[in-house]
Amino acid sequence: MLNTLWGFMILIGVSFGVIMGEVEALGNAAVDSAGEAVSLAITMLGIMAMWTGLIEVARRAGILDIMTIKLGGVLKFLFPHIPNGHRANEYIAANIIANILGLGWAATPMGL
Repeated sequence: MLNTLWGFMILIGVSFGVIMGEVEALGNAAVDSAGEAVSLAITMLGIMAMWTGLIEVARRAGILDIMTIKLGGVLKFLFPHIPNGHRANEYIAANIIANILGLGWAATPMGL
């Protein structure tokens, strides 16, 4: 569904650029955007690697277990089909806490 939506939006944008006679500007924008996308991906890779490593350290240190116990009632209410003691509860609890603290970059690896 999203592939169709994005494809449709791209076709509309390219068609509009061709109709308006801005093909050169369209090509320049595509090249510039591709460069920005690569730069963003490299930036995100470093940040995600750092947070993923920190989460693994927290998991091995037992911090995620403590957070899961503290949020146990909330997790059971929100996700009743996840069994107690399942590893997914650890990551969901860490994701919730990271979002509460406003650490969006830290919440992403746990959400994935």
